[in-house]
Amino acid sequence: MLSNITINQARLWDSIMEMAKIGATAKGGCNRLALTDLDREGRDLFISWCKDAGCSITIDSMGNIFARRPGKNDALEPVAFGSHLDTQPTGGKFDGVFGVLAGLEVVRTLNDHSYETDTPLEIVVWTNEEGSRFAPAMIASGVFAGVFTEDYGMSRADLDGKTIGEELNRIGYRGDAPCGGRPFKALFEAHIEQGPILEAENKTIGAVTGIQGIRWFECTVTGNESHAGTTPMTMRRDALLGVARIVDEINLIAKGHAPDAVSTVGLLQVHPNSRNVIPGSVFFTVDLRHADAHVLREMADELYEVVNRVTSELSLTHDLHEIWYSPPAPFDKSCIESVRRAAEEAGYAYRDIVSGAGHDAGNISKVAPTAMIFVPCAGGISHNESESATPEDLAAGCNVLLRAVLAHASA
Repeated sequence: MLSNITINQARLWDSIMEMAKIGATAKGGCNRLALTDLDREGRDLFISWCKDAGCSITIDSMGNIFARRPGKNDALEPVAFGSHLDTQPTGGKFDGVFGVLAGLEVVRTLNDHSYETDTPLEIVVWTNEEGSRFAPAMIASGVFAGVFTEDYGMSRADLDGKTIGEELNRIGYRGDAPCGGRPFKALFEAHIEQGPILEAENKTIGAVTGIQGIRWFECTVTGNESHAGTTPMTMRRDALLGVARIVDEINLIAKGHAPDAVSTVGLLQVHPNSRNVIPGSVFFTVDLRHADAHVLREMADELYEVVNRVTSELSLTHDLHEIWYSPPAPFDKSCIESVRRAAEEAGYAYRDIVSGAGHDAGNISKVAPTAMIFVPCAGGISHNESESATPEDLAAGCNVLLRAVLAHASA
């Protein structure tokens, strides 16, 4: 029976394109920041589709959505699969969304064939995966897995001071179910790779063996704002000059741990941000990543050394602190093997791969057997409006998801 079941490629693609209309940008991408009105619209559409597919809906206190398809024995732990619907402010159509709608397509396909699994199945949508509006990323799956307390999660605020708790209430997605304590027999997350490896090697499927570790920092460097025309160069305490030197050295930190380390300064806020005033303070963020926890610790130590040294040399002060650490997350061997076997049986070229990006699956791996399925994206480009994937590759990933789920959905 399994060999005769294949997902509907056109239906999957149409669903992704329909979701992409919500928050569509002029350059062909999507802007559905977490817990905005557009995020609510995307959630509402997803839930309507799930109800049409015969699923019951549960929403927990962090706004995570669970769409449940009953099994022959509904008392068994469900096999779960999904991702997220929120995007970057200039995001693409596929990041996260593919995993959610691939899950929906799995359910629709099983309905088409009247195929009843032994265990229940659950499509999951995690809140605020991106971390673009509310830092840190993957906050709601982190609360679910016990990485963060719920009070911490609810208190996270955006740049306007609005908290996750307030915005969940505002858009009507603060559910009654507790966040966490919900057992999964296994969880799979399908996703575009967000990197160039699969495309470069002409592989259709990535069997993800784990996720590299991530450390996020926030730093404020303070000098003295003064007149740009009357303050001699030798008497300036220019905060932006200090940060410019720090940013250059952060780049060198990653290069010093090549080829696997990466470092990024992605956000800067300059005060007072006036063309004829020497900057008095600069706030910036730092993102460090590596698959080895010891190397990642070394990179963090080097960051502290750089900031201390540069600010001392320029008579500046600083406040540097780590706001989030996501340790390297190895995935479950049996789940990984299910992905490999599904790719082989379906005839897709595949390879093992480590995820350079963080994903909700990394948090869930702490409380349930977990694995991920990658498919190529054009040029490895993601977090960008030009993000692109082919209908054929997305269908392949969905077919692998279907087979991996069914391998774990028997009693």
